[in-house]
Parts: sequence; structure tokens; C-alpha cells
Amino acid sequence: MLQKAVINALKKPETYDEEVLYVKQTHISYVFLTGRFAYKIKKPVNFGFLDFTTLDKRKFYCKEEVRLNRRLCGDMYLGVLPITSFEGIIKVNGFGDIVEYTVKMREMPQEALMSELLKKGEISLGIIDKIARILSDFHKKAETSEEIEKYGSISVVKFNWDENFDQTRSFIGKTINLEDFCFIHDAVQKFLKNRRDLFELRIKEGKIRECHGDLHSRNIFIVNDKIYIYDAIEFNKRFRYSDVASDVAFLLMDLEFLGRSDLSNRFLNKYLEYSSEKEDFLEVLPFYKCYRAYVRGKVTSFKMNDPNIAGEEKRESIKIARRYFKMSRDYAERMRRVSEQIS
Repeated sequence: MLQKAVINALKKPETYDEEVLYVKQTHISYVFLTGRFAYKIKKPVNFGFLDFTTLDKRKFYCKEEVRLNRRLCGDMYLGVLPITSFEGIIKVNGFGDIVEYTVKMREMPQEALMSELLKKGEISLGIIDKIARILSDFHKKAETSEEIEKYGSISVVKFNWDENFDQTRSFIGKTINLEDFCFIHDAVQKFLKNRRDLFELRIKEGKIRECHGDLHSRNIFIVNDKIYIYDAIEFNKRFRYSDVASDVAFLLMDLEFLGRSDLSNRFLNKYLEYSSEKEDFLEVLPFYKCYRAYVRGKVTSFKMNDPNIAGEEKRESIKIARRYFKMSRDYAERMRRVSEQIS
């Protein structure tokens, strides 16, 4: 009830001396856009893979969001501000009791999203090269440790896949057919079994890092040739601590999904040039592309159960989910060929 009052207050200009032009909502957050700034608050929800149910947890993850995103777009994330209540008046960064926290960001134009620019054919090879350089440098500097390295182990990677399979069984016959489900499952299990040495080598080479975790074209702004790679995953280490190849695989898969294999190939070639990655990177890449496509198929399938989505939007989500699962099957076929050659 308290957060409902906060949400209602944030729709009013007097709460922060700015007029709110638009409110966006996801399953985990609200974002209030003023034309100059964006104010994001987290919903008090627990989905297992994230827990924002207490004010202290929301404060912690707001701070984590700023810390992590400043790595790739520092001047976009301005900080964490308290939302206060005094004599029934709710204000951002005001006086009184702290009732919520918000991440304050510079608002970026939606038409500057890479996904939108791709639709208009406005992404140049120079931009792709620049993104490859930024990510190569980012991955080299990203934190690693004994704890982080554990997330690249066979046991954790297998856990992530098993979770995916468990969460998509109910979609068999709806967004993924049984034959594809079984094929991908079999290919993944064989790759994990036959290529244990590959995962161990990636750990030994220091390739398991604190990555971005959600690296696709809808999380990249390009404003006056400046690139902002934002919305890194703050709420779960398991989705952020990974092989750098998994980060790269997401953007490669996304570009291919959007019909831009030419840009995907360019990005890969430039990333290889800048990062000096070796053959083992290319060997593990189809595995992680398969994983990324499968996760997108899963997440898009979840919209089938969303009561706020119906009609044409739901039908379109089903089509998109099926495309992602078919891509995952294609990557699984490449992955299985590699696995069979080794065995």
C-alpha cells in the first residue's frame, strides 16, 4: 500500500519539481520519465531469482545498479536518491522518513536505441567496431575472483540449463515443439559431458568475469556517436558472473535474430581482433549462443501467462518465442557437431 502511494506521488510534478511525461512498467520496476531525467524504482517482488521485498534490499540493489552500469555508461547513471514522506507529503530527496529509493538517470531518446536504429539501417560498421572495442576493453578490466570463477564451472552452467529446461516444459507444443526440446537438451548434455576440458580452460584463462549479463541491442543507446551500454543485471550474480563469451554471444545472437548476420560477423571479427581471444572462445561460442536464444525464447514465452497481455500482442509473442527456440535448435546442431568431433 505504501509503494502505491509512492507511485501515485511520482506521477505528480511537485514530487520532484519536474513534470512526468511518461511512465513505463516492467514486471520488476517502474520508470518515470520527465524529458530530462528518468527515475526508476523497484517493485517489492520476489521471483526466486530476485528478491526486492524489503526496503533495505531495494536500497542495496539500487546502489548495485548504479555501480554496475557506471562501468559502461558512467554519466548516464546519476545516483541513488531517497524518496521521503513528511506529514503526508512524498518527495524525491526530501525531508522526513525514507519510504523508497530511486535510481536517477539521464533520459535518453528512445529513437537512439540500437534496436530502433537497426530497423532504419542506421548502424554503421564504425559503430559496430566501436562497440567491439568498448566490450573488449570492458571484459579485460571486469572483476574476477575465485568466487566469480565458480560461476563458469560445469556444475553452475548445468544448473542454469536445467533451470531453463524445467521452466519451459509447460511450453512444449506451444512455443517449442517436443523434438526441438529433446534435441537441444541432448546436445547440451553431451557438450557439457564431452567438453569439460573447454570449460576448465576458460576458467584457467581468467575468462569468467563480472559481465554485463543482458547485452543486446535494446540495452544500447547511441547518442551523437557516444555509446551507452546500460541495464546490466544487478539482481542475481548467477546471471552476471559468466564467461565473457556468454556476454558476446548474446549480442551476436540478437543481431542474427534481427536479420543482420553481416553486423554480427563484423562484431565478432573485431572483438576477436581487439581481445586476442583464442580458438577456445570460438569453440564455446555456439554453446552460449544456443543458451542465449533459449533464454529469450523462455522469457518471451512467459508472456503467454501474463494477464495484461492479450490478443494480437500475445500472438506476436508466441511467434517471436518460436523463432528464438528455432535459433537455439540451429545453434545446438552446430554445438553437437563440435561435441561429436571431439568425442
